[in-house]
Amino acid sequence: MSSLNPINLSAPLGRKNAAHLLRRTTFGPARADIDTFSNYNIDQALAIILEEKPPADPPVDVLTGASWVNPKPTGANSESGVLMDMTFAWWFNLMRTSGNSIIDRISWFYHTHFTTISSRINRGTAIYYQIKLFRHYALGSFKELCKKICYDNAMLVHLDGRLNDVGRPNENFAREFFELYTIGKGDQVGPDDYTTFTEQDVIEASKVLSGWNTDWDYGNIDADTGVAMGILRGSGNEASNHDASVKAFSSRFQGTTIQPDELIGDKATKDAALGEIDQLVNMIFDQEATARYICRRLYRFFGYYDITDEIENDIIGPLAQTFIASDFEMKPVLEQFFRSQHFFDSDNATETDDNRGGIIKSPLEVVLGSLRFFKITLPDPVSNLGSFYDAAYDLVFGKLGNQGLDFYEPFEVAGYRAYHQAPVYNRNWITANNLARRYQISTDLLLGYKDENDQVLYRLDILQYCQSEGIDLNSPQSIVAFFVDYMLPEDITQERFNHFKSTLLVDVEEADWVSTIINGEDFQVVFHLENLINALIQSPEYQLF
Repeated sequence: MSSLNPINLSAPLGRKNAAHLLRRTTFGPARADIDTFSNYNIDQALAIILEEKPPADPPVDVLTGASWVNPKPTGANSESGVLMDMTFAWWFNLMRTSGNSIIDRISWFYHTHFTTISSRINRGTAIYYQIKLFRHYALGSFKELCKKICYDNAMLVHLDGRLNDVGRPNENFAREFFELYTIGKGDQVGPDDYTTFTEQDVIEASKVLSGWNTDWDYGNIDADTGVAMGILRGSGNEASNHDASVKAFSSRFQGTTIQPDELIGDKATKDAALGEIDQLVNMIFDQEATARYICRRLYRFFGYYDITDEIENDIIGPLAQTFIASDFEMKPVLEQFFRSQHFFDSDNATETDDNRGGIIKSPLEVVLGSLRFFKITLPDPVSNLGSFYDAAYDLVFGKLGNQGLDFYEPFEVAGYRAYHQAPVYNRNWITANNLARRYQISTDLLLGYKDENDQVLYRLDILQYCQSEGIDLNSPQSIVAFFVDYMLPEDITQERFNHFKSTLLVDVEEADWVSTIINGEDFQVVFHLENLINALIQSPEYQLF
């Protein structure tokens, strides 16, 4: 029976539980992180993982050596496409250096949920502000984020919200707001009607959302978040392009009506038009189906993709009630799930549950997890900005793209298929080409990456790593045990352990390891260690977390 009952609250997590928690809530732990968290109880661990963080410093333009988001680029800055790439490199580096914080992992979840295709926007500043919006609400109100996303500059372009005016409705964003972002489709009961919303509701919601335009001067700074947002068309306080009529919703929403609470003649005031978005979101979030839909998305991201009837009843339902009771604050739901026996696969005696080691890593987890575990550094973005961007570009647009993740560029408006497409979900990451490329990451890291001046920008020095971690290089058993214990999500059989050991001992007997390898030249040790690391990273076990 699946259970959201908490694990032992006073007991130390232990190494396996600590590693599982950190792999799911961050972009991958280092050995020292696992050891430290193994001594914490769950509440001590979550206090660190779920700690609020101050806003990050904005990205810096390599052309000027200063930020361009203050609030917008000038003629002295790099061209828009370059600024976009710099924004991606900046966020990737925040993920890499985020330590044991969940902030950027939740922000990535928000990106996969409120998907934006960056090539439609082609403005790095707008993407920066959207990421800032996600990071602001990482542990805050999901409901408030849903309000703000309605007039986020990037979203206004992505789903044509800026083209939605009174008398010329555009329903794209309204439809996806119901279907993808809030309440979900439910079962289909007509050509365009679902158990959760109808075509009438899409039409009426599009009226609520009408009249907005992008603000490429980025002067409309939201007081709650510090994020530059879109603007309502019209002079003074008149929202001239907003539909000021009464919007009548279907029985799915109990026949709710929404209308502006203040008019100037026959036009809504801008405050009243903005207030209608509050009414719309409140109406949608008054439905239990909304809380359940978001909790399913969270479960598939942090737990497992297969939601059985038992999981729906025993896990999703209680999480949804917590979500509602907290007025849709994200932190209480995450706390409840991450403290649960179910999350740690300790809610029954079954040894084949899928929560631990049951999700296929995305390319982001493969690349970032490897960088973070092996403590691979990049050039310093303060003192060596150009080299930092060069290295980050290679990782973001080379290594991630080669493995099937085009950063901030999903194939469809529903997002990256691995996060939403039934029935296989995360298995969508695995194709013949993508699998070969994700296996290649071990070789890529061991060989390193050089710039045009032959300067190494990043590389895994495996001998130095082993020495810094205090691994007993005289003992093949200890070497293999270290990497198996800390890199793989589950215990492995003795047969698999022996396989990895054989890759370390290729062409040498264990009894001769010290005399032949350790007492030989360093390159011999490196050759054998690299064999082992290649085998581990290319193993099926390492592809899971």
